[in-house]
Amino acid sequence: MLRYLLDTNVVSQPMMKTPSIGVLRKLAAIADECAIAAPVWHELQFGCKRMPAGRRRDALQDYLADVLSTFEILAYDDLAAKLHAIERARLEEQGMTVPFVDSQIAAIAQINELVLVTENVRDFAPFKGLTVENWS
Repeated sequence: MLRYLLDTNVVSQPMMKTPSIGVLRKLAAIADECAIAAPVWHELQFGCKRMPAGRRRDALQDYLADVLSTFEILAYDDLAAKLHAIERARLEEQGMTVPFVDSQIAAIAQINELVLVTENVRDFAPFKGLTVENWS
C-alpha cells in the first residue's frame, strides 16, 4: 500500500556525492510504500538530459531505470489539477506565490492521500491539508 510521495530531492539522494544515510535506509526499508509524481519524474529526466555525455550521465540514466522499475509514477490528473488550481488561487489571495511544480506535486500527494517526503519542508508548508516529512 502506498503511503509516501517522494520529492525530487529525496529520489536523488542515492546519486549524491554524500547521500543522507538516513534517507537511504528509509528508502531501502519501505520502497514498496513509496511513489513519485509525474512532475518529479520529469525533473529527474530533465536533469539527466541536461548533463553532458559521459560516465556521470550514464550512471544517472542507469539509476533512473531503477527508479522507474521501483516506484509507481502517479499522474497529474484532472482531480490533481482541480485541487492545484484551488490551492494556488488561495495562496495567491494571501500574497504567496508558490512554485508551479511544487504545487503540482503537493496536489498529487493530497489527491492520493500520501505523505509528501521532501528536504524542502518549508516550501510545502503553505499547502492546506498536506502532510510533509523530512527523512534527512
